[in-house]
Amino acid sequence: MRVLGIETSCDETAAAVVDGDRRIHAERILSQLDEHRPYGGIVPEIAARSHLDHLDGLIAETMEAAGADFADLDGVAATAGPGLIGGVMVGLMTGKAIAAVHDLPFVAVNHLEGHALSVRLTGEVPFPYLLLLVSGGHCQFVVVDGIGRYRRLGTTIDDAAGEAFDKVAKMAGLGYPGGPVVEAAAVGGDPARFELPRPMAGRPGCDLSFSGLKTAVHHVLATLPAGPLSDRDRADLSASFQAAVADSLAGRARNAIAEFRRLAPAGETLVVAGGVAANLHLRGRFQALADEYGLRLVVPPPALCTDNAAMIAWAGIERLRAGFSDGFDAPARPRWPLEEVLAAAAE
Repeated sequence: MRVLGIETSCDETAAAVVDGDRRIHAERILSQLDEHRPYGGIVPEIAARSHLDHLDGLIAETMEAAGADFADLDGVAATAGPGLIGGVMVGLMTGKAIAAVHDLPFVAVNHLEGHALSVRLTGEVPFPYLLLLVSGGHCQFVVVDGIGRYRRLGTTIDDAAGEAFDKVAKMAGLGYPGGPVVEAAAVGGDPARFELPRPMAGRPGCDLSFSGLKTAVHHVLATLPAGPLSDRDRADLSASFQAAVADSLAGRARNAIAEFRRLAPAGETLVVAGGVAANLHLRGRFQALADEYGLRLVVPPPALCTDNAAMIAWAGIERLRAGFSDGFDAPARPRWPLEEVLAAAAE
């Protein structure tokens, strides 16, 4: 089975051709970082226009690199949400058009399901497993029971961890995107210098919160001398913030692991996926946590943590194998919880 995947949910325009043997035949990703960097964040209209300008050419490049014609495909998968609705519509309509013209099965992929299943693209990871999906727009613990079978244990009640990285980086004058620049600045920093809160610590349940942590960083910055931060202040603040995020996620993960073992006692794997999962400090914390609880930790390689089309193609393969496909009336959705994927699969 060979599937073309299309991803346009945020600020990466991406296409990939993947087969059922986990081979990525070709992949192209066009980043919009330079277009959004002057604004310190993503501008939805700029993102949508860039997708519109570049997607057709990117798909053509990907198909040529894969040595494939559309007739060689067994399906087309495109992100249908959640995400910035203008960008989602560009990729979704393009995918539908290709599938319609070439009489191919079409799969409208939930972007979160792409992240949830990305770990299975690089190796055999049996169901069920516990997933921490941690990215710029999403932060949640999910029991992954199978294709289209997801049970959310907790989510952020305000901001996602990746968004917090972006906002803190902007406040500290570090640049954009926040995740990589904060991680780089934290190298050699003292994570104990600034006392920052660990939101939700000690509370029952698996929900997360990062808004108060951002506010605490703002208050710390107000106590420092005016003007650009010194190299030492920048390193210590970045290290302190990064440690607080990792502590918060690991602390809430303990509750999630307990619930996972109650709901899915056969499960043996902890998966961390999404853009923030590329952070090496976070990976180290979760490896220690997995070892403590006797779980196998699996994290996709960094290229599959950030938004990409290979994971969308793979999710399409998984869904086609399970007997799911979508009509050309599948809507673009700015919001699309994984629980609704479950409902669609049940129908």
